[in-house]
Amino acid sequence: MLETSEYRGVTYGSVRLAQEARRGHYFDLISSGVNFTRAAGIVGVSKRTGKVWRNGRTRSTGRNEPAVIDWYGADMIPPNIISGRYLNQDERLAIADGLNRGDSLRTIAAALGRNVSSVSREVRININSKTGRYEPYRAQQLSGNRLKRPKMAKVATNPLLRSVIRERLVKHWSPEQISNYLKQHWPDNEGMNASTETIYQAIYVQAKGELKLDVKAALRTGRAKRRSQNTSERRPRFRDPMVMISERPAEVADRAVPGHWEGDLIIGANHQSAIGTLVERSTRFTILLHLPQRHDAESVQQAIIEKMQHLPKLLRNSLTWDQGSELALHKSIKAELDMDEFFCDPHSPWQRGTNENTNGLLRQYFPKGTDLSIHPAEYLDAVAEELNDRPRKTLGFKKPSEKILDLINQAA
Repeated sequence: MLETSEYRGVTYGSVRLAQEARRGHYFDLISSGVNFTRAAGIVGVSKRTGKVWRNGRTRSTGRNEPAVIDWYGADMIPPNIISGRYLNQDERLAIADGLNRGDSLRTIAAALGRNVSSVSREVRININSKTGRYEPYRAQQLSGNRLKRPKMAKVATNPLLRSVIRERLVKHWSPEQISNYLKQHWPDNEGMNASTETIYQAIYVQAKGELKLDVKAALRTGRAKRRSQNTSERRPRFRDPMVMISERPAEVADRAVPGHWEGDLIIGANHQSAIGTLVERSTRFTILLHLPQRHDAESVQQAIIEKMQHLPKLLRNSLTWDQGSELALHKSIKAELDMDEFFCDPHSPWQRGTNENTNGLLRQYFPKGTDLSIHPAEYLDAVAEELNDRPRKTLGFKKPSEKILDLINQAA
């Protein structure tokens, strides 16, 4: 009669079957990101046995015993093959020789044609902590072992982690907020920690089923796909050359001089209506542009000139806008108002932070998804007046209307 054996609460008909279950559990742990030593300890075998399961071994008879499974697979890179973008064995030998001669890291990097930070990082992470020496062959092996292993996504393999993330996504938490929450509540449990990028990957790449359905409704952007971060050179946005925000004088950035404005549009339902917003950087004084019919370049040009032409020259120094098509006639605006114009980089709303903050306040009066064309010019003026009559903490709890009136009186 075969001897039965038990593993993880299950009784198997033979020791061999139990060992196969143990081996399968070992590889499941490795796939989920657990390191080799810890995985061996969890399933109750030695580290050496785990190595044999992964790589096979040579018996004393000279016969090779193959690995239990083809762990890396036909399309995976085994750990001893390293891409040319990484340091190779010869370069590591050269680094060791240079260190033995007492050469500086900068000298070694120059001889190899590598960046000094690459050499510095190589020495720092691969130095033998016991001997205090950089050992090139050991460093090569360590680097090979760090190559990506075929493993499942962390969120996909941990139901509790996935549940916590989903629960907070539904509450409109950002991935960064969720990541910090996990660190605070499970500080000693690596399995329940996930970086911001890991959560984004789970949402945009690995998410399926319920988590996938939650994405559009839960994320603040409302996007179910991640935007490309391609920073390749773009064609000029307008026919007339733009002056970019990088060329804006320092006096604008530090708000030392008044009369520098930021502008934008808040858009209504189905992009069919809009209201223009202008905010003075030093006083936070707000002007709203009435655009009842269209918000094309000509309409926005006329509205800006109409509202700003009567301001004293002290308050007409510059206007910063994004690269929206509504400002295609910026050259005419500049000529008519005699004020400089600067344009933000693409997809960089934080470069007009004052205006973005004000637009957020205005959404209390003009909710998203509503028709903005129904509001008459008188109502827009009343909203702007109410906003300018609101004390601001950043102004020492003075009102924007008081601050700008002081400037006008000084100019007079």
